[in-house]
Amino acid sequence: MAQKKQSDKTTENRAKILIVDDHPIVRQGLAELVNHESDLEVCGQAEDAHQAMKAIKEMKPNMAVVDISLKETSGLELIKDINSQHPNLPVLALSMHDESLYAERALRAGAMGYIMKQEATENVIVAMRRILGGEIYVSDRMATRMVRKLVTGQTETTASPVERLSDRELEVFHLIGRGYGTRQISERLHLSVKTIETYRAHIKDKLDLTDAAELLQHAIQWASSSGNSG
Repeated sequence: MAQKKQSDKTTENRAKILIVDDHPIVRQGLAELVNHESDLEVCGQAEDAHQAMKAIKEMKPNMAVVDISLKETSGLELIKDINSQHPNLPVLALSMHDESLYAERALRAGAMGYIMKQEATENVIVAMRRILGGEIYVSDRMATRMVRKLVTGQTETTASPVERLSDRELEVFHLIGRGYGTRQISERLHLSVKTIETYRAHIKDKLDLTDAAELLQHAIQWASSSGNSG
């Protein structure tokens, strides 16, 4: 009987984790990884922003793990919404995308950490525990880069011009690279066609592109070369 009480107490003390990712296999893998730990447990899973916000209200997790790329909206936008409506809920951003482009964006959106999927199996538990302890988690490489930028006030000279894009412009650029047309992007992001056209114009200006064909070519090339096609 004493053993059972101890087991119940351990379960009660576990931090509750919500996983938000539109790939079932990723969710399942993360859930198995987390539930193997004695101090963590997955309390729920969601595949889009709507499910995520509903789960947060119903399950009251101690932390959310959010994929940057979701089907209906950007994970960055979801992180902003979580930060606005649930400011005390820490978020770990998880992504296949290069941290040099997305880590700072995720932190600015309100996340407490960023981890790439390639290293998730090794470091995601470490990241979760640090964030639950009130710390910020990024890779050593990213931390060094951010400190250098803070100290010198300058970005790396090798930085991609794509880094000049705003979060929404980057999202539109990403969708262009995946083959979405203007109307499809407007429907996906729930924005007007005119607004998407404005974003396209801004992207062309910032990347010094001359026309729609060149924009499409660069977007496809970027998506395929940087692992952003998914």
